[in-house]
Amino acid sequence: MLEAMLSSPFFGLGLTCAAWCVGVFLQKKTGFLLCNPMLIATIVVVAVLAVFQIPYADYLQGSSMLTLMLSPVTAVLALNVYNQRRLLGEYFLPVIVGCLVGTLTSVGSVLLLCKVMSVDSAMTSALLPKSVTTAIAIAISENLGGIPGVTAAAVVIAGVVGAIFAPAFAKLFHVTDPVAEGVAIGACSHALGTAKALEIGTLQGAMSSVSLCICGILTSILVVFF
Repeated sequence: MLEAMLSSPFFGLGLTCAAWCVGVFLQKKTGFLLCNPMLIATIVVVAVLAVFQIPYADYLQGSSMLTLMLSPVTAVLALNVYNQRRLLGEYFLPVIVGCLVGTLTSVGSVLLLCKVMSVDSAMTSALLPKSVTTAIAIAISENLGGIPGVTAAAVVIAGVVGAIFAPAFAKLFHVTDPVAEGVAIGACSHALGTAKALEIGTLQGAMSSVSLCICGILTSILVVFF
């Protein structure tokens, strides 16, 4: 019976949702920065699979249902750009320049570090789109011959780190303008950072949403030349 349950597509789906709920509960209960729901959910899922020696293939059957939603959810991000068209028009040049600088910094730093550490081309291609949302990042990685699993992990790490430390860095560097703060968060930590930006303020969340969309487009264009 246990084997039948583990092989069911609903096992992976249920485990993922339960792990996410645990993460949300811990964040609300403790308010601790490191209790990010995505980070906690990842740890819980990995721990359950390791402790009970559950094959990843069994878990993937259900979790792939959530993965299927990445593409339509990414397409819906265009709605955020449309809804914030007035703000985008008002701050068009600063937003575009900020996103371009953020994208160049992200891609350039990966290329530099991979070259210094003599990382092979497949791994480099997998890490290049680390700062854009998952669906776009995996598509870019696959087109460049990268490893999708590594890309997904890099995207999660970048998002979690950004969501956790973005407010601290804003205070450290005295970033007080909500537009600048939102653009910076969206440019470096995509959707996970945007969720945090929405907690900080409505304007920060809106600009972060716009930023992650623009950075996704810019990254898709820039990696062609590398």
